Parts: sequence; C-alpha cells; structure tokens
Amino acid sequence: MSAPYDVPGATHVYSGKVRDLYEVESGNLLMVASDRISAYDHALDPPIPDKGEILTRMSLWWFDQLADVAPNHVVSTDVPDVVAGRAIEVERLEMVQVECIARGYLTGSGLLDYRATGVVSGITLPEGLTDGSKLPEPIFTPSTKAAYGGHDEPISYAQVAEQVGEELAARLRDLTLEVYARGEAIAREKGIVVADTKIEIGLRPDGTLVLADELLTPDSSRFWPADQWEPGHAQPSYDKQFVRDWLTSPASGWDRAGDAPPPRLPDDIVEKTRARYVEAYETLTGQRF
Repeated sequence: MSAPYDVPGATHVYSGKVRDLYEVESGNLLMVASDRISAYDHALDPPIPDKGEILTRMSLWWFDQLADVAPNHVVSTDVPDVVAGRAIEVERLEMVQVECIARGYLTGSGLLDYRATGVVSGITLPEGLTDGSKLPEPIFTPSTKAAYGGHDEPISYAQVAEQVGEELAARLRDLTLEVYARGEAIAREKGIVVADTKIEIGLRPDGTLVLADELLTPDSSRFWPADQWEPGHAQPSYDKQFVRDWLTSPASGWDRAGDAPPPRLPDDIVEKTRARYVEAYETLTGQRF
C-alpha cells in the first residue's frame, strides 16, 4: 500500500480507514489522521476537508481532560510540516484486539439487537425502550475488531474474557465505562449528549492500559445536541450519522445489501458534514477552528 503522505524521515507501515502510521527515527510511531471518511465498512469519496485536523485536535483536548483517568499514547505534537495539525508522535503499544464500546443511550446496532431480542451484547435491557432512550446505566458492549474492509461483530463480555482473560477483560470494561462516564458528563455541560463511544486501548510492556488512536470524536462516538434530545426517533447529530442517513436514503440510490460500492458524496453533503465536525469541535472545546 502506497504512503498517503511523503513524510521526511518516516517509513509508512499501515493505513486504516482514517489513519496512517509511519515509523520514525525515535522508534515511536507517527499517527496521521487523513480526511477520509468511512461508513458501513466502505471508504467514501470525496474526503471531508479538514476532518483529520479536527479529529486530531479534539482527541488531544480529550486526552488532557481525561489525563487522571488513564495515560495516553501521545509523545509529541512536534511533527513534520507536511502533516502538521493532523499528526502526533505516539508510543508503540500492544493494541487490544477488541473494540471497547460503551453505550449510555440506545440507538444504532444496539437498538436493532434490542428490538430483535431485548438483549445487547449479552446484556438484557428493560422493556419499553425506544430509539434514543437513555439506559438505566451505561453498558459495555464490545465487538470484534475486523481487518480493514471487514465488519465488526458484537460479542459478549464473556467472549472478551475468553479471548483476553478474565482480569484484562474486567480492566477493559471498567476503563471503557469510566472514560465514557467522564466524557459524557463533560460533554453534557457543553450541550452535547455522547450517546455511545468506541475507544482504542493499548498495553505497555508492564501491563499499563493506555488510551490510543482517537478519543471521543464524532468518528468514534455519537454526538447529539442536548437541547434536541427526544427519545422515540432518530436524533439530530454532530457525527457521521448524517452521512450514513444520506447513504441509506432514496436520494443516494445505493443498495446497502448489494455488491456495488457507495456513490460519491454530493458537494452539499460534504460541506454540511464538515460544518457538523467543526461545530462539534467548537461547541465542545470552546476553541475556534
């Protein structure tokens, strides 16, 4: 796979849906957030302008907010000019091969599972919940971590424990729920509901859990305007749900169940998506982008 950026003194080693990794002379990794956007396990065209920089800035802000909850992988923000603003130097970690997800509200794939069985990731939920309902308490709803282009599948806590061991499974669950609880409380004060979030966790050689990749961004979480939250229907959002909704609307002409790739995003969808990411960043951090 060719390197998306020609970074002096760095060797490209991996590209994911959004981020590219490079080895640097220090032995650390350079993590670069692109403007790519994905939905339903497809990379979409065109990219969303400035998205990578927004995600990077927001993650750095969150790492600072949650510094007392867990260490993070950031080594330096002093990076080559070609990726300035969208890249950070990070420590090498053994990444946990589980998607660690916390949900405080019922929506998305969790809602589909609930409607079918009343159960989400092995957890039985109360009757009578609807789209957007706040759960009695946040729940840990892990999934598999599929390769690029694959599809993550929900798994139960028991399956996580079987995969990584009971002790590590408990630590992953507890950290995920703590990060979500703290993040949700901070965001709510700013007027944003964090309905759910997915976090990436790595291990240092001594077993320390470290927050990695991105943290509490519109790509890894569902952000809803708090003053518009109303259970019973899909919520307005600051995140890429806007893109998902267009893809599954008659306007796109795309059959999600078919073999054809998604269509190119129209200019107005790109512009409105960028505006939502900028608004989320500015609302949350109080900083101008």
